[in-house]
Amino acid sequence: MIGLDKLIEDALREDIHTGDITTLAVVAGGRPARARLVAKEPMVLAGIDVAARVFHILDPTISFTPRFEDGARLSAGDLIAELEGDASLLLQGERVALNLVQRMCGTATLTARFVEAVRGTRARIVDTRKTTPGLRVLEKYAVRVGGGINHRTGLYDGVLIKENHIAAAGGITEAVRRARAYIPHTMKIEVETETLAEVEEALAAGAEIIMLDNMDLESMSEAVALIGGRALVEASGGVNLETVRGIAGTGVDIISVGALTHSARAMDISMLLEVA
Repeated sequence: MIGLDKLIEDALREDIHTGDITTLAVVAGGRPARARLVAKEPMVLAGIDVAARVFHILDPTISFTPRFEDGARLSAGDLIAELEGDASLLLQGERVALNLVQRMCGTATLTARFVEAVRGTRARIVDTRKTTPGLRVLEKYAVRVGGGINHRTGLYDGVLIKENHIAAAGGITEAVRRARAYIPHTMKIEVETETLAEVEEALAAGAEIIMLDNMDLESMSEAVALIGGRALVEASGGVNLETVRGIAGTGVDIISVGALTHSARAMDISMLLEVA
């Protein structure tokens, strides 16, 4: 992953800073130890290579042996990985490794639940830009591990004309016109709509993707029929595990879920250390 080492180095620097006082005081340097990463609850594993990288940045000689690959469905008590190395360095890497992997597993696990909820429909589950600052690359990777699909990575790689852009440009038609004149022919334009009238205007303006924002199910179904395959249809807003199946039933192509990254609960993983 691009930028992974810097992300980890920054996290280690934030945690260790001028030194791990407790470990320096209590644990003799150079003392060999073994450690185990253990799942404390069912989850979808994501970030095993990230955990390994944390320890290898601290000390390339640390042995990190994974017992599962990303995407594995784990049960409580499953042994995720085994480590061997300097006890003091294993302890210094513990929290950063767990913080990252637990968050990634949480996102992958929640994504898998949404994907399962719409199974058998045409709808695909996608993420949003509502990510933890600095962790977007990891969280979007975890969405893919959980069976979801990534929306645009950032403001730089996709056009999504939202209500504030529309207000600033003076309307959907003008906003689309300006975007079309600015972007290369290889890039698509997505427009956020809240009413059927806005859907019609976005279609007429030539939008390739139309977002139905916070529409009720009846309006969504009408919008899908109105669009009639002339654009990709995305549903957004009010999506949770109780509502997502009904939204998928309207015939939309994509359902974007901010909760995948902004509200996923970190999974419970422990590192258990034994000195040699």
